[in-house]
Amino acid sequence: MDNEQPPQGKPAYKPPLSYKVLTPLYDLVIAALTRERVWRKAFIQEISPQTNDRILDVGSGTGSLALGLHQAAPEIRYVGVDPDEEAVRRARNKTTNLKSSIRFEIGYFSAENAYFEEPPTKIITSLVLHQVPLEEKRRIIRDAYDLLPEGAMFCTADYGRQKSWLMRFLFRITVQALDGIDDTRPNAEGIIPVLLEETGFIRVCETKRIATPTGVISIYTGARPDRMEGES
Repeated sequence: MDNEQPPQGKPAYKPPLSYKVLTPLYDLVIAALTRERVWRKAFIQEISPQTNDRILDVGSGTGSLALGLHQAAPEIRYVGVDPDEEAVRRARNKTTNLKSSIRFEIGYFSAENAYFEEPPTKIITSLVLHQVPLEEKRRIIRDAYDLLPEGAMFCTADYGRQKSWLMRFLFRITVQALDGIDDTRPNAEGIIPVLLEETGFIRVCETKRIATPTGVISIYTGARPDRMEGES
């Protein structure tokens, strides 16, 4: 069931490229400016989709990641949730002919919503956290933690810490010019692993750093501890 209302007190979403008029260009822009094939392949390898997985994709966009996950493991169950109607329409069109358990919902991710009959085995998100305010980054990560069962994984691919002057410059003239400074600065300063650890995730790791014409995209993972790990 689509849930188009934002969680109470939370900011409205930004379209995939910050402006609705640019949504039809999203796939072309991402492919051209982010080395999409490289980071998406690495992201799917890190997610390591398995036959019995129930994967929840927060901010699923136009469905390119869903296609890649299906190609890697056709039997997975996948739900993508995104508040952008046009992006979801495009995602549904991309996957309409697949014999798969892929589903897209229009709405805002919340731990209060049931996306599967059982909890998801993995929650993922890509190129979403840099677009939202710090408190919304924190809420998304906290809700993912609350929704995941013990031992399950959270994985994100997004702009991470921009260490070199060149990457900071490229990030500034592209991502920050489009998405603004206030929401994107925490990512560039390395906030994602900090938020993961503050929330309670363990084994938090930056597994990959991929330089792109718009800055470095990092892949981060963390696991929800099981009871024994939580007590240690």
